[in-house]
Amino acid sequence: MFCQMTCWILVVVAILAVRGLHGLDNGLGLTPPMGWLTWERFRCNMDCDRDPDNCISEHLIKAMADIMAANGYRDAGYEYVIIDDCWLGPERDTNGRLVPDPNRFPSGIKNLSAYVHSKNLKFGIYQDFGTKTCGGFPGSEFYMQTDAETFADWGVDYLKFDGCNSNLYDFPSGYEAMGFFLNKTGRSIFYSCEWPFYKIVSGLQVDFAKVRKTCNLWRNYYDVQDSWSSVLDIVNFWGSNSKIFTKYAGPGGWNDPDMIILGNFGLSYEEERVQMAMWAILAAPLIMSNDLRHIRSSSKALLLNRNLIAINQDKLGIQGILLQKQNGIQIWSRDLSFNRTAVAFLNENSDGMPRFLSFSLVDLKLTSSTYNFTEAFDMKTNILVTRQRPLKIKVNPHGINLYIAKEMHL
Repeated sequence: MFCQMTCWILVVVAILAVRGLHGLDNGLGLTPPMGWLTWERFRCNMDCDRDPDNCISEHLIKAMADIMAANGYRDAGYEYVIIDDCWLGPERDTNGRLVPDPNRFPSGIKNLSAYVHSKNLKFGIYQDFGTKTCGGFPGSEFYMQTDAETFADWGVDYLKFDGCNSNLYDFPSGYEAMGFFLNKTGRSIFYSCEWPFYKIVSGLQVDFAKVRKTCNLWRNYYDVQDSWSSVLDIVNFWGSNSKIFTKYAGPGGWNDPDMIILGNFGLSYEEERVQMAMWAILAAPLIMSNDLRHIRSSSKALLLNRNLIAINQDKLGIQGILLQKQNGIQIWSRDLSFNRTAVAFLNENSDGMPRFLSFSLVDLKLTSSTYNFTEAFDMKTNILVTRQRPLKIKVNPHGINLYIAKEMHL
């Protein structure tokens, strides 16, 4: 089997070399993608008898598409509705094509995709590079061209391509092969890869330059869980690697710290502010995984906050970096268009006391003499900061202050 897979990959590599296609070149992902995905909130729930409203099914996908179209999410930029794992039936059909579970998707994926499109939204789906998906359903190994053609026929706009049950050493050629076959269909399909994550956690080196040429989006770390510790762990991992990750992020290709979990069970309001603000600083995909039918108004307001979305979607596409971390206080900075800088102050401490902080322009790596700092959540509070007048702020525990700094000429 290993030889068969390796030989097949070598054939694909030869095709790519002859045709000179090294990368997607699909014109997608000029800003980080925004949308909704099933996984973190609904996992692999297939029990539609006991839990018909929350199982992975066409009913769930249609319900979320309806809400995204009607309740402001689509208009704010959330455009993709994505099914993660566990949508498949146990076997391919006699022609080798993927088959959705007939009980949970009785109308078929093509009709479901058409329904999502009728809401002026885009449709995404999950598959796996290996013999089986992470949930144990048929994977794409030996079937990449067939699956790419199937997805195009179904009207798929976004593919999340996982890496379970596969050979890590085949990832570069294999992920490039799927990108080639997606392009070959003639349909524009956003390509989200799990490639770096599996290599990093296995202690292997990642060729990020090749990842960027191949994928629109790539995961680098473990799945987000519904907890503050998980969100903070991801932020800290990004902080430790921000200079590496930032080098390869930009229009057309983005690092992916995983889903937005606002509106679920595990985060306080302050912690939800942290995730939304940090994902804006990180130029991360804003892919929600929550139940939009039952979401707190405060969570919805954060998700629809146009100021945070504008930072996230800034056309320069420069990912933010960690400037410093000391005594549980992190300072992050992201260059924005129009000579602006987004600056975030994250208090990861759990001692219950807000921290009163003071920072000079030198601390913040800002080189001019005078700046106006506008609080980014509401864009109402302004603070003048000069070489002689530091920025003085209060940051709540497990909280964040986010500002847009603009040079002033007085």
